[in-house]
Amino acid sequence: MLPLESIQNAKKTLTPIIEHTPLSFAPKLSRLLKANIYLKKENLQHTGSFKIRGAFNKIASIPQDVRARGVIASSAGNHAQGVAYAANYFSIPAVIVMPEATPLLKVLATKDFGAEVILYGDNYDESYAKACEIAKERELSFIHPFADEEVMAGQGTVALEIIEEQNLDYVLVPIGGGGLVGGILSAYKALSPHTKIIGVTAKGAPAMRTSFYSRQIHNATSVRTIADGIAVRDVHPLNFTYICEGVDGIIEVDDEEIASAILYLLENQKLVVEGAGATGVAALLHNKLTLMPDERIGVVLSGGNIDVTMLNLIIQRGLIKTYRRFKFQVVLVDKPGALQSLSAIFAKLGANIVRIDYDRASTSLAYGDAYVTVVLQTRGEAHKNEITQELKANGYDFTEIL
Repeated sequence: MLPLESIQNAKKTLTPIIEHTPLSFAPKLSRLLKANIYLKKENLQHTGSFKIRGAFNKIASIPQDVRARGVIASSAGNHAQGVAYAANYFSIPAVIVMPEATPLLKVLATKDFGAEVILYGDNYDESYAKACEIAKERELSFIHPFADEEVMAGQGTVALEIIEEQNLDYVLVPIGGGGLVGGILSAYKALSPHTKIIGVTAKGAPAMRTSFYSRQIHNATSVRTIADGIAVRDVHPLNFTYICEGVDGIIEVDDEEIASAILYLLENQKLVVEGAGATGVAALLHNKLTLMPDERIGVVLSGGNIDVTMLNLIIQRGLIKTYRRFKFQVVLVDKPGALQSLSAIFAKLGANIVRIDYDRASTSLAYGDAYVTVVLQTRGEAHKNEITQELKANGYDFTEIL
């Protein structure tokens, strides 16, 4: 475990720049689960993620003459912005190596803090190798995103803030590399040892969960998940040791469950949360943790830096799954009035047309027919069923598109 003093010292270091983010009671979620759910909103942190805590604490700990040469990190987003922010604060150079496929928004956000961004590699591991190479060439201090005790101490200040406000039975923490959970569990074991620390991993990034339960390191061959903030392929021995010592269990959620949690938080909590940050809520919504009535559960919403394209996709698919969008393709006779007759059914049943596409050129069509793809705004499952029954009653041959 990290010494409690190191986390308390990190809190003092971070006081000038950190946002003491809210720990908010979630009434709707609590009623749904028959427990008391509290959300630690690190998505509202400066740079939109908890990562600024560890990055700043680490850079502040480097001797001034060494720090003045500059720092370097590899990251696809949140750690990058944390390092860039801290470097800007200390007026030192910062280089961030990011995978080539990093969304432009994250690249620009990192550059806005004055960092030099180098795009290299197809994944984090290739970017990491390049960053280590540049660190040696330019004599820069490498700031690891999770395998560093100063970084973990900074992340542990999240726990100090929670403990000050609420006595909890469980705390759910996203796990990627393990820096956040390592800091949090260290603070809790010192100050509130009865509180159970539960890690949450993405099914598409299984290495840490597999390693935890087998008690030996098993790296993954690849990772694939919408929770890019915890998409870590390899297990670092330092973080593995902390997790084995202090985590009470690790549960996993898949991308569909994560997406449903993102949409739930957006609609019901008015919060924009990225995939990694939504994993704890995903675990609760999908009954991955057995709760007793009135237990107090804290969930760390680790960040809110979700790509808008991904967010739009999650919203659109979520609307279809919850029967608020109905998308289907129907074959019409390609003649004047055919589309008007179809749309009259929608008007009759109060279904608004969101989008409509007309294709008469497909080679799979009979001559004189056309494919019409329609997206309707619907008012739930009963309304959708009413529309499908009316279409069938009027002889329309249609196929639902999911």
